Amino acid sequence: MLPDVAIQKQLIDHFSQYITDHKKQFIEKVLSERTRHITLVLEDVYQSQNASAVVRTCECLGLQDIHIIENDSQYSVNKKVLKGANKWIDLHRYKMKGFNNSEICFRQLKEQGYQIVVADPSPDGKSIYEIQTDNKLAIVMGSEHHGSSDFALAHADQRVFIPMFGFTESFNISVSAAICLNTLLSKVRDSNSTWQLTDREKETLRLQWYRKIVRKSDLIEREFLRHKVIL
Repeated sequence: MLPDVAIQKQLIDHFSQYITDHKKQFIEKVLSERTRHITLVLEDVYQSQNASAVVRTCECLGLQDIHIIENDSQYSVNKKVLKGANKWIDLHRYKMKGFNNSEICFRQLKEQGYQIVVADPSPDGKSIYEIQTDNKLAIVMGSEHHGSSDFALAHADQRVFIPMFGFTESFNISVSAAICLNTLLSKVRDSNSTWQLTDREKETLRLQWYRKIVRKSDLIEREFLRHKVIL
């Protein structure tokens, strides 16, 4: 048997004949700007339009991963707001009944080398404009009504707030996410950090996206593998 990496390359080459050069060039451009250096965590966001707007913002800004915690509220989407953005990113959902899904998510992120930064409107933390991006960061946004959970606030490496200059005490969650992510990603892209995906990660996403673009890709893939002599 050929190793999985070799099969993956063969499938990419096979699918490429069904995709225009223009579209392939666009895919490569997007891949070159994708990052896992920054990720976003949504904790019990219950309004579908808010969750969908955040997912769309993340995809537009070049994030590859979003982590969705569902302790009290189930993740749902508004397709009109989402505009298909979820097709191009990886959604990691934490929704085990009887468990603290925030704890499970935080533990996994820590194991992956992320520092946990929890958004909180109180001025006890740091301004988003003061946050350094040398290390991988996971930005946690809490629910629309209650904000971040007590667990999230207690186990954050850092609390962060967006400076306010009006009477209203907070932005909508999708606006907050856009401000925080755009601020941090601008710093990351201007830095010397290794923020881009690895070649192996790009290859995996390339195949994943090719499958989504090519019509009846599952049938084409099965037929290709069936006729392929694998030594």
